Amino acid sequence: MEKNLEQQPATCIKVVLFGPESTGKTTLSRQLARYYNSIWVPEYAREYLQNKWNNERKTCELEDLLPIAEGQMRLENELAQKTDTVLICDTDLLETKVYSEAYYIGECHPTLEKYALKNTYDLYFLTYIDTPWEADDLRDKPTERAEMFKAFQDELIKQKRPYVLLKGNKKERLKTAVSYIDNLLKTKS
Repeated sequence: MEKNLEQQPATCIKVVLFGPESTGKTTLSRQLARYYNSIWVPEYAREYLQNKWNNERKTCELEDLLPIAEGQMRLENELAQKTDTVLICDTDLLETKVYSEAYYIGECHPTLEKYALKNTYDLYFLTYIDTPWEADDLRDKPTERAEMFKAFQDELIKQKRPYVLLKGNKKERLKTAVSYIDNLLKTKS
Protein backbone atom coordinates (compact mmCIF):
# COMPACT_ATOMS: atom_id res chain seq x y z
CA MET A 1 0.00 0.00 0.00
CA GLU A 2 2.73 2.51 0.90
CA LYS A 3 4.31 2.21 -2.53
CA ASN A 4 0.93 3.22 -4.02
CA LEU A 5 1.05 6.55 -2.18
CA GLU A 6 4.61 7.43 -3.10
CA GLN A 7 5.27 10.18 -5.59
CA GLN A 8 7.39 9.02 -8.53
CA PRO A 9 10.19 11.21 -9.94
CA ALA A 10 9.13 13.55 -12.73
CA THR A 11 10.78 16.22 -14.87
CA CYS A 12 7.84 18.63 -14.82
CA ILE A 13 6.89 21.41 -12.45
CA LYS A 14 3.95 20.41 -10.27
CA VAL A 15 1.38 22.86 -8.98
CA VAL A 16 -1.61 22.03 -6.79
CA LEU A 17 -5.00 23.68 -6.60
CA PHE A 18 -5.81 23.51 -2.90
CA GLY A 19 -8.76 24.57 -0.80
CA PRO A 20 -12.35 23.94 0.26
CA GLU A 21 -15.03 22.47 -1.95
CA SER A 22 -16.72 24.68 -4.53
CA THR A 23 -13.90 27.24 -4.77
CA GLY A 24 -13.07 26.84 -8.47
CA LYS A 25 -10.19 24.35 -8.32
CA THR A 26 -11.38 22.12 -11.17
CA THR A 27 -12.33 25.06 -13.38
CA LEU A 28 -8.92 26.66 -12.91
CA SER A 29 -7.11 23.32 -13.36
CA ARG A 30 -8.73 22.92 -16.76
CA GLN A 31 -7.99 26.54 -17.72
CA LEU A 32 -4.33 26.24 -16.76
CA ALA A 33 -3.87 22.94 -18.60
CA ARG A 34 -5.39 24.51 -21.69
CA TYR A 35 -3.30 27.67 -21.34
CA TYR A 36 -0.04 25.70 -21.07
CA ASN A 37 -1.11 22.99 -23.52
CA SER A 38 -0.32 20.56 -20.76
CA ILE A 39 -2.06 18.06 -18.51
CA TRP A 40 -4.19 18.32 -15.40
CA VAL A 41 -4.76 15.61 -12.83
CA PRO A 42 -8.44 15.42 -11.92
CA GLU A 43 -9.61 14.86 -8.37
CA TYR A 44 -9.96 11.08 -8.05
CA ALA A 45 -12.20 11.42 -4.98
CA ARG A 46 -14.99 12.97 -7.08
CA GLU A 47 -15.22 9.94 -9.37
CA TYR A 48 -14.81 7.45 -6.52
CA LEU A 49 -17.38 9.09 -4.25
CA GLN A 50 -19.88 9.83 -7.02
CA ASN A 51 -19.83 6.13 -7.96
CA LYS A 52 -20.32 5.21 -4.30
CA TRP A 53 -23.22 7.64 -3.99
CA ASN A 54 -24.84 6.45 -7.24
CA ASN A 55 -24.52 2.75 -6.32
CA GLU A 56 -25.00 2.74 -2.55
CA ARG A 57 -26.41 6.16 -1.61
CA LYS A 58 -23.56 6.43 0.89
CA THR A 59 -21.21 9.32 1.50
CA CYS A 60 -17.50 9.25 2.23
CA GLU A 61 -16.37 7.14 5.17
CA LEU A 62 -12.97 7.06 6.85
CA GLU A 63 -12.07 3.75 5.19
CA ASP A 64 -12.59 5.33 1.74
CA LEU A 65 -9.67 7.71 2.17
CA LEU A 66 -6.82 5.27 1.51
CA PRO A 67 -8.33 3.98 -1.77
CA ILE A 68 -8.98 7.60 -2.75
CA ALA A 69 -5.36 8.54 -1.95
CA GLU A 70 -4.05 5.55 -3.93
CA GLY A 71 -6.21 6.46 -6.93
CA GLN A 72 -5.05 10.08 -6.77
CA MET A 73 -1.38 9.14 -6.71
CA ARG A 74 -1.80 6.58 -9.49
CA LEU A 75 -3.30 9.30 -11.70
CA GLU A 76 -0.67 11.85 -10.76
CA ASN A 77 2.25 9.47 -11.33
CA GLU A 78 0.87 8.33 -14.71
CA LEU A 79 0.12 11.84 -15.97
CA ALA A 80 3.40 13.34 -14.72
CA GLN A 81 5.19 11.13 -17.25
CA LYS A 82 3.24 12.73 -20.10
CA THR A 83 4.58 16.27 -19.71
CA ASP A 84 7.93 17.90 -19.16
CA THR A 85 6.56 21.40 -18.56
CA VAL A 86 3.86 21.79 -15.92
CA LEU A 87 1.45 19.34 -14.31
CA ILE A 88 -1.67 20.89 -12.83
CA CYS A 89 -2.96 18.86 -9.88
CA ASP A 90 -6.59 19.46 -8.95
CA THR A 91 -5.74 18.15 -5.46
CA ASP A 92 -3.10 16.23 -3.53
CA LEU A 93 -2.79 13.99 -0.49
CA LEU A 94 -2.35 16.97 1.82
CA GLU A 95 -5.87 18.06 0.87
CA THR A 96 -7.15 14.55 1.64
CA LYS A 97 -5.41 14.79 5.03
CA VAL A 98 -7.15 18.10 5.80
CA TYR A 99 -10.54 16.65 4.88
CA SER A 100 -9.86 13.54 6.94
CA GLU A 101 -9.06 15.58 10.02
CA ALA A 102 -12.01 17.94 9.48
CA TYR A 103 -14.59 15.20 8.95
CA TYR A 104 -13.29 12.53 11.31
CA ILE A 105 -12.46 14.54 14.44
CA GLY A 106 -8.76 14.96 13.82
CA GLU A 107 -8.23 11.41 12.59
CA CYS A 108 -6.04 10.59 9.61
CA HIS A 109 -4.62 7.20 8.69
CA PRO A 110 -0.88 7.27 9.54
CA THR A 111 0.16 6.08 6.07
CA LEU A 112 -1.94 8.74 4.37
CA GLU A 113 -0.48 11.38 6.67
CA LYS A 114 3.08 10.16 6.03
CA TYR A 115 2.79 10.58 2.26
CA ALA A 116 0.71 13.75 2.48
CA LEU A 117 3.71 15.26 4.25
CA LYS A 118 6.41 13.50 2.21
CA ASN A 119 5.18 14.21 -1.35
CA THR A 120 6.35 17.58 -2.68
CA TYR A 121 5.11 20.19 -5.14
CA ASP A 122 6.59 23.36 -6.54
CA LEU A 123 3.66 25.59 -5.62
CA TYR A 124 0.18 25.51 -4.14
CA PHE A 125 -2.65 27.78 -5.23
CA LEU A 126 -4.98 28.24 -2.27
CA THR A 127 -8.45 29.04 -3.63
CA TYR A 128 -10.46 31.52 -1.60
CA ILE A 129 -14.16 31.22 -0.79
CA ASP A 130 -15.24 34.25 -2.84
CA THR A 131 -16.80 32.02 -5.53
CA PRO A 132 -20.49 31.13 -5.48
CA TRP A 133 -21.39 27.86 -3.77
CA GLU A 134 -22.51 25.20 -6.26
CA ALA A 135 -24.37 22.28 -4.72
CA ASP A 136 -24.01 18.72 -5.99
CA ASP A 137 -24.36 15.17 -4.62
CA LEU A 138 -21.03 15.33 -2.78
CA ARG A 139 -20.67 18.85 -1.42
CA ASP A 140 -22.03 19.24 2.08
CA LYS A 141 -20.55 22.19 3.96
CA PRO A 142 -21.98 25.39 2.44
CA THR A 143 -22.19 27.09 5.86
CA GLU A 144 -18.67 26.07 6.95
CA ARG A 145 -16.65 27.56 4.11
CA ALA A 146 -14.70 30.00 6.29
CA GLU A 147 -13.74 27.28 8.79
CA MET A 148 -12.69 24.92 6.01
CA PHE A 149 -10.66 27.65 4.28
CA LYS A 150 -8.85 28.34 7.56
CA ALA A 151 -8.09 24.61 7.98
CA PHE A 152 -6.52 24.49 4.50
CA GLN A 153 -4.51 27.68 4.97
CA ASP A 154 -3.35 26.61 8.44
CA GLU A 155 -2.10 23.28 7.04
CA LEU A 156 -0.08 24.99 4.30
CA ILE A 157 1.48 27.29 6.88
CA LYS A 158 2.13 24.47 9.35
CA GLN A 159 3.82 22.33 6.68
CA LYS A 160 5.75 25.33 5.28
CA ARG A 161 4.41 24.76 1.77
CA PRO A 162 4.90 27.52 -0.80
CA TYR A 163 1.51 28.94 -1.71
CA VAL A 164 -0.29 31.81 -3.37
CA LEU A 165 -3.78 32.89 -2.35
CA LEU A 166 -6.12 33.12 -5.33
CA LYS A 167 -9.08 35.49 -5.08
CA GLY A 168 -11.40 37.14 -7.55
CA ASN A 169 -13.19 36.02 -10.66
CA LYS A 170 -12.02 33.28 -13.03
CA LYS A 171 -10.07 35.69 -15.22
CA GLU A 172 -8.24 37.27 -12.26
CA ARG A 173 -7.36 33.89 -10.78
CA LEU A 174 -6.06 32.60 -14.10
CA LYS A 175 -3.94 35.72 -14.61
CA THR A 176 -2.39 35.43 -11.14
CA ALA A 177 -1.73 31.70 -11.46
CA VAL A 178 -0.15 32.11 -14.91
CA SER A 179 2.26 34.78 -13.65
CA TYR A 180 3.51 32.47 -10.88
CA ILE A 181 3.75 29.41 -13.14
CA ASP A 182 5.61 31.44 -15.77
CA ASN A 183 8.17 32.37 -13.11
CA LEU A 184 8.58 28.73 -12.13
CA LEU A 185 9.07 27.74 -15.76
CA LYS A 186 11.72 30.44 -16.21
CA THR A 187 13.71 29.16 -13.24
CA LYS A 188 13.41 25.57 -14.52
CA SER A 189 14.99 26.31 -17.91
